[in-house]
Amino acid sequence: MDIISSSILEIVSSMKTAWQAMNYVWFIALPPLFFYMFKIYWLRHVQDAYWGAAKWVLLEIIPPKNIEKSPKPMEGLFAGFAGVEKGFDIAEEYISGMFADYMSLEIASDQGTVHIYIRTMKKYRNLVEAHLYAQYPDVEIIEVPDYVDDVPVLIPNNQWDLWGADVVFTKKDEFFPIRTYQKFQEDITGTMIDPLAGLIETMGKIGPGQHLWLQWVIAPHSPGWVAKAGKKFTDKLKGREKIEEGPFERFWRDVKDIFSNLFAGLNGPVEFAAVKKKEEQPLDIRLSPGERDALKAVEDNLGKLQFSTKGRFVYVGRRENFDKSLGVSSIWGSLKQFGDDNMNSLKPDNNSKTFANYVFQKSRLRYRQRKLLRRYRTRNRDGEMLTFSSEELATLFHLPDMNVMAPSLNRVEAKRGGAPSNLPIE
Repeated sequence: MDIISSSILEIVSSMKTAWQAMNYVWFIALPPLFFYMFKIYWLRHVQDAYWGAAKWVLLEIIPPKNIEKSPKPMEGLFAGFAGVEKGFDIAEEYISGMFADYMSLEIASDQGTVHIYIRTMKKYRNLVEAHLYAQYPDVEIIEVPDYVDDVPVLIPNNQWDLWGADVVFTKKDEFFPIRTYQKFQEDITGTMIDPLAGLIETMGKIGPGQHLWLQWVIAPHSPGWVAKAGKKFTDKLKGREKIEEGPFERFWRDVKDIFSNLFAGLNGPVEFAAVKKKEEQPLDIRLSPGERDALKAVEDNLGKLQFSTKGRFVYVGRRENFDKSLGVSSIWGSLKQFGDDNMNSLKPDNNSKTFANYVFQKSRLRYRQRKLLRRYRTRNRDGEMLTFSSEELATLFHLPDMNVMAPSLNRVEAKRGGAPSNLPIE
C-alpha cells in the first residue's frame, strides 16, 4: 500500500513540476503544437464560407434518339472545363478560402426512369452548354430542381432505408488506368459496345419508391502536378525511381559505406557506393511483356488531361421494396466491366460503406448512412480521391448511343431545328 501511495505522490509531484515549467515556456511550446490543428479548422471554415456563396445549377442532359457517336466527343467538355484550373496565392487560399472549382457528373434512376445530370456553378453553364451543343446538336439541356430533395433529409427512418459507399481503386497506384471505351469493341464486327449500356439497363429495373444515384465530382489537376507525380510513377515502373534522402539518411549511408570498405581499402583502391554507376539494361530486357503493356498504357493515359475525382454511389428507397440484390449487387457488377486486372478496377470503399459490426451496430450504421447521404447531397469531396483522365471520365459519363434501347432512359422525342428562313418579318 505504501508503494502505491508513494507512486501516486511522485506522479502528482511530477505533474506539478511540469505545470510550473509550462508556465514559463507555454508561449513558445504551444503555438507550434496547435498551429496545424488551427490551420485545418480555419481552412475548413473559410472554404465552407467561400463555397456557400457559390451559385449552383442542376442541368438535365436529355440525349437524342439518333446518337451514333462513341464517348470520345464528351472529352471536349472535360477539355473545356480543364481551363478553369488556376493557382491561388496565400491570401486567396487562407483568407478568402478559394480552391479549385468543380462540377458533378451524375446518373440517377428515379423509380426506374434514368436521368443524366451535370451540376455546375452558374458561371460555367454557358461553357457546359456550348461544348455539349457543339458535339451533340440535337441534345436538350434544361435546368431542373435537385432530385435529391425527392427523399427525406434524414435517412434511415421508419419508412426509408439506404445503402451506399464511395468508389475507390482496387490498386493504390492511381495512375494505372481503368478499362476505357476504346477497348469496348467487338472483335468480329468491329462495332463498339456502349460502356454504359449495362449500367443504364440495371438502373432501369428498380421499382416504385426506389432511387439509384451515381456521382462523379471532378476538378482539374494542375499540369505541374501531373508532370511531376506522373513522371515519378513512370520512373518507378521503369526501375529508375529516385529515392529521396534526408540529411540523416545520407550521413548514415556514407558512414556505412566507409566502414564496409575500410579493410578492403588496405589492399587496393575502393569504389564507393556513392560514385558507382549502375549499368542499366534496356527496358525490353528488364520488363516482362505485361509490364511493358502496363507502362505504355500509363504513359498514354498521362498524356491526357487529368482530373481529381470523387466517386460515390447511393441506393435509397422505401423499406417495403428495398432490394439490395438489385440496388447494390447488380450496380457494382455493372461497374466491374470498367476494370482491367492488369491495370485498375473500381470497388466500394470500406471506410465509407454503410455497414457496422461488433459494438453499437445500429447507431454506428445510422451515423454512416446519414453521413454518406449528406456528402452526396452537398457534392463534397471528402474521403479518398481518384485520378481519372478525360478518356476515363468519358467512358464513365457520356450520352449513350442509339443502340442503348433501354426504355427507362429519358431521350429527346424530336430534333431541334431553327426557324424557316422565309418567315415574314413585321
